[in-house]
Amino acid sequence: MPTREASIAVIGGSGLYEMEGLSGVETIDMDTPFGKPSDSIVVGSLGETAVAFLPRHGRGHRFNPTQIPAQANIYALKSLGVQYVISVSAVGSLKEELAPLDLVIPNQLIDRTKQRSSTFFDQGMVVHIGFADPFCPTTSALVQQCAQELGVTVHPQGTMVVMEGPAFSTKAESFMYRSWGADIIGMTALPEAKLAREAEMCYATMAWVTDYDCWRQSEESVTVEMVVQNLQKNVATTRELLQMVIPRLGGRRDCACASALKDAIITPREQVSEETRGILAPIVGRYLD
Repeated sequence: MPTREASIAVIGGSGLYEMEGLSGVETIDMDTPFGKPSDSIVVGSLGETAVAFLPRHGRGHRFNPTQIPAQANIYALKSLGVQYVISVSAVGSLKEELAPLDLVIPNQLIDRTKQRSSTFFDQGMVVHIGFADPFCPTTSALVQQCAQELGVTVHPQGTMVVMEGPAFSTKAESFMYRSWGADIIGMTALPEAKLAREAEMCYATMAWVTDYDCWRQSEESVTVEMVVQNLQKNVATTRELLQMVIPRLGGRRDCACASALKDAIITPREQVSEETRGILAPIVGRYLD
């Protein structure tokens, strides 16, 4: 087990590959039963708060959305003692009023992924977490409050479609998602959010709008160049916002995230093998002891 701990983690998305302003920085290379994380985890202090930073795609953007080792990422962060995860993501807008460079704090998800392992409990245990509200409402509200204080154009809720990628949507798909009432579309919030819930972490997303997907007839269809340009415009704002949010996180957690596994384990404890107990100890150990 690592000796350095952090209660808060930032998972950086496209365009955010490092976190500035940390002191006493240590780089930790970890391995997990689910493989290696996307990259080394940087742990340091922001004021008096210990923070872990992990670039979701790896430094240099080496992993496409399907290949991101989400199980290893969340497992490694849990092993460091992380209780709160702030995810930073690039998304496309499915609504006229959600303009590029706006910030959305999503509160719902629609899963359109097809090829990703979305649970720690593939074998040895059966666990059914509640996922009706996939983002932590308390943490999300704090992100919204800080964004408003910073003067960011922020939308306090929204439904995010998570597609497999790496290709962008067809126009037919984009119009279909709009007909469903979805607000934004991205490629990385799942299975990350599900795994964070299984790990009893409070998970919230800063979803930065970079484009209008391909539904808006008056706009050029989304391109990588468009996404990167708008991401770069928001990097400084993202870092400033994180420095406001992080010191305010902590204390007693009264949300459902903190006890998500309490009534979710179906397999009788005596039926869980020692091997499974060992593998999943950081995730579920307190319920099996």
